[in-house]
Amino acid sequence: MMRRGRNKRSRGRVGYGVVTIVKRILGMFISGLAVSAGSVAATAGESPRGVVELFTSQGCSSCPPADALMNKLSQDRTLVALTFPVDYWDYLGWKDTLARPEFTQRQRSYAGSRGDRAIYTPQAVVNGREHVVGSDHGAIERAVTSHRDRFGSLSVDTAIDVVGDVLTARIGEARSPSDTKATVWLVVFDKVHTVPIGRGQNRGRSVTYSNVVRQVQPIGMWKGKAMSVELPKHDLMPSGNTGMAVLLQVDADGKPGAILGAALLAGPAS
Repeated sequence: MMRRGRNKRSRGRVGYGVVTIVKRILGMFISGLAVSAGSVAATAGESPRGVVELFTSQGCSSCPPADALMNKLSQDRTLVALTFPVDYWDYLGWKDTLARPEFTQRQRSYAGSRGDRAIYTPQAVVNGREHVVGSDHGAIERAVTSHRDRFGSLSVDTAIDVVGDVLTARIGEARSPSDTKATVWLVVFDKVHTVPIGRGQNRGRSVTYSNVVRQVQPIGMWKGKAMSVELPKHDLMPSGNTGMAVLLQVDADGKPGAILGAALLAGPAS
């Protein structure tokens, strides 16, 4: 009788212990899921550290190191890294196959808004505010960090997402009274392009370019209040090599000024 009683109590304790352990494991698992979900949500809601625009040319002998650096920066999801090929070196013997005159004009307009007349390749413009040599990784990082400390980097929440065939750009409210008017730009780019160069200063080289801009168009005006713009995805992303970015940029007397917000939507390379 005593032995049976002890066995019964022992089985009871074992059963209780198993239940307790299972509950603890389930609790830890559920807690872990909650933490993971919270982490994903926090990451998804974070703004990029900065926007880096590289002005480059296939005819520029100094540009391949900057193009290689852009290949790395384009993999950094905390940055919106965009390549703008320009055409003013075409006379050197090779016509840039990706360049567009409006990209050259964008670079010149930046110089005009800054007032420094600095137009060269490779040139990186950070957050629409400052230019540095496009192959100088340290200078780019210092500019991004400096803007974060001085201006709060990209102060207006900006997002771009796709549901079905609808692409939606979302812009948040102004955080500063001075940030009350800007243009919403949609930037369409090819994620990867490799170009064999037949003539000019880079003759015989095959250069890979990342996030090569193909089109920049205004899609709305922002006046400090939250807003969203819906667009047809199939017209804008015809292939898996297409990516898009949204830039919220101040208009400085008809020239591109400071970038207040940005978001990136990159399709997988085909």
